[in-house]
Amino acid sequence: MYKNSAILFLISVTLCLGASEKPLLFRKPTISRTQIVFSYAGDLWIVAREGGDATRLTAAPGVETDSMFSPDGSQIAFTGQYDGNTDIYTVSAAGGVPRRLTYHPSPDEVVSWTPDGKQIIFGSPRNSYSFGFRRLFTVSTAGGFPSEIPLPRAEEGSYSPDGTRMAYVPNLQWQRAWKRYRGGQTKPIWIVNLSDSSVDAEIPRNNSNDFNPMWIGDTIYFLSDRSGPVSLFAYDTPTKQVRQVIQNDGLDIKSASAGPGAIVFEQFGEIHLYDLNSNENRKVSIHLAGDLLEVRPHFQKIEPKRIRFAGISPSGARAVFGVRGEILTVPSEKGDIRNLTNTPAVAERDPAWSPDGKSIAYFSDDSGEYALHVRDQSGMGEVRKIDLGTPPSFYYSPVWSPDSQKIAYTDKRLNLWYVNLESKKPPVEGGYGHLCRPRPVVQSCLVARQ
Repeated sequence: MYKNSAILFLISVTLCLGASEKPLLFRKPTISRTQIVFSYAGDLWIVAREGGDATRLTAAPGVETDSMFSPDGSQIAFTGQYDGNTDIYTVSAAGGVPRRLTYHPSPDEVVSWTPDGKQIIFGSPRNSYSFGFRRLFTVSTAGGFPSEIPLPRAEEGSYSPDGTRMAYVPNLQWQRAWKRYRGGQTKPIWIVNLSDSSVDAEIPRNNSNDFNPMWIGDTIYFLSDRSGPVSLFAYDTPTKQVRQVIQNDGLDIKSASAGPGAIVFEQFGEIHLYDLNSNENRKVSIHLAGDLLEVRPHFQKIEPKRIRFAGISPSGARAVFGVRGEILTVPSEKGDIRNLTNTPAVAERDPAWSPDGKSIAYFSDDSGEYALHVRDQSGMGEVRKIDLGTPPSFYYSPVWSPDSQKIAYTDKRLNLWYVNLESKKPPVEGGYGHLCRPRPVVQSCLVARQ
């Protein structure tokens, strides 16, 4: 009915970045004596250790991440997708053409360096019988065939300064976003003697998630959620005592990397520096400006997999779609595609066409919290914004009444609501607009309350 019009049209995307102070997502930093490298928008960027203007170090179509400075700070190892596969690369800290070191079809991801700076440690499932775990390997910076570190399973690892032992994480945790997870995939840090692969010790814990080990002198620094939000801790190998290094009352620290005299870490998209000598923690002010093709105004081809919601007008002359956060209507035969919202910075979803064919309702987070919007199907005129009351929630599936005067919908708390378009009052739980709440076990709704 709609031919291919819904999947072949172009919409205008108007996002702006430029040099601004808006929050940016800087990820997985690494530090040398003078510089910091981090991942942003799929590329590696480099900035002075004290902060300032960052410049782009890589610019491939794929993703470059997991950067790690060599011990002398001259080279950067990273995980890259230059040739489609995920492999290990190195690039000079001064810039230049990256060099590929691994060629196996399994994904290889940078973990760390050996203390002498001659080899790179990486994780890969290439020798595992299941993708449920990885092993660690080393590859020479000169290239050649990688060697497997003799551990049955390992996700992360850091060599002791003399290279005879390693602090490593044996477990893969695939639900990384599960806050304060305490199930069977919690992550310990084990200390292993590499001469015979025997485990010497485990960093003391109470089923916490400990990860990202960094062995400096007699101390193993690591990240852990043992006291709440993920923060930086230290384990003293002679005394076997653990202490919290950074008191964190905010969001989780996502990753950390050790360098000369400091540990650099990522928290809520910002880069922070912890000085090992002064024990001071400071945010690194970074300014980023670049030719980011993804954020310049451009036309975007819509693929079928991007279509999230669909509906048909009462007459069947047009269809409505929710795609890439926009609400669009498409003719069944001839005519123009209409972008009813055209708000790239706002998420609109769940469009529903009124039975009289005049209006389209949808949810929008234009105000910061989801509200119900109703606008003319032609896209002309002002949009009507209906506050859905407190507490804020996530809403689903608006359904019009046959007379096009009311709209029913559900929320994430299993409530069923409706709004009367003639009233300007938001729905109130237990009163106007609140139909029912499902009972805890089997029954759904009992009776509508007026």
